[in-house]
Amino acid sequence: MPVSTVSRKIAELEDRLGVRLLERSTRQLKLTDVGIEVLEHAQKSVEISDAVEGVVSRTREEVSGTLRLSAPPNISDSLLVPIVTSFQEEYPEVSVHILVTDRFVDHIAEGVDLVFRVGPLDDSNLVARKVLRYRHQLVASPKYLESHDAPAKPLDLLKHRLHAFSFWSPSNRWTFVHGGKSETIKFKPCLAMNDYLGLATALAAGAGIGDLPPVVCPELIRQGKLVEVMPDWRFRTEDVSLVHLSNRHIPKLVRLFKEYTTRRAPALFQDLPN
Repeated sequence: MPVSTVSRKIAELEDRLGVRLLERSTRQLKLTDVGIEVLEHAQKSVEISDAVEGVVSRTREEVSGTLRLSAPPNISDSLLVPIVTSFQEEYPEVSVHILVTDRFVDHIAEGVDLVFRVGPLDDSNLVARKVLRYRHQLVASPKYLESHDAPAKPLDLLKHRLHAFSFWSPSNRWTFVHGGKSETIKFKPCLAMNDYLGLATALAAGAGIGDLPPVVCPELIRQGKLVEVMPDWRFRTEDVSLVHLSNRHIPKLVRLFKEYTTRRAPALFQDLPN
């Protein structure tokens, strides 16, 4: 920096503080008592600034720390766990805490970094990144269909033992879409459970007909233990998204997991029904 610029900046500082920091003569400069004290504080300020820059730099370079996630039960075992375990293989210094719940999660109050959300996003203050899109499938076991007439349209389902994801609700409804039109049926399930994994087990055992998201026990369809019923009448598609509070200054660990999940999830579930 040119000497003239230094002299001007010091003069401006003296004017702003209302004190003299340097004694000047034609041959030398000497700090005043106030100038000595101000210099000491300025040096400490520089040291603190350097320390802060160091912390930020190390944080950007290292991938470690604790990642706090939340997800609904129906994707926790088949989607979330495989992604988290493979992510930790790549970044072994990362710890992951997972809250499995169907309820709304307050990101700030509960200290959650990322939430897996199924369905539309209602809160405009949140940012969502879609990781999967699929539709539920109406399924039954071949064993059940051998002893019951297979339904051809939604109203035929009312003659069958229907299983539904529900919690203390006396009745349920399903809405199907076919050829641009929709049809809704309302029914009282013979088995209602707020756990898709349990429903999948019951359906595979031949207990009735029910709807399942294709990320729950996909091997049951691959192995032929469950088959799709009324494939021309379809449920609407849903998105699985990663949701967080803001796109500004996202911690590196959160950003890495978000990008990793976006790449990994479609590879886990190929050819999802839409």
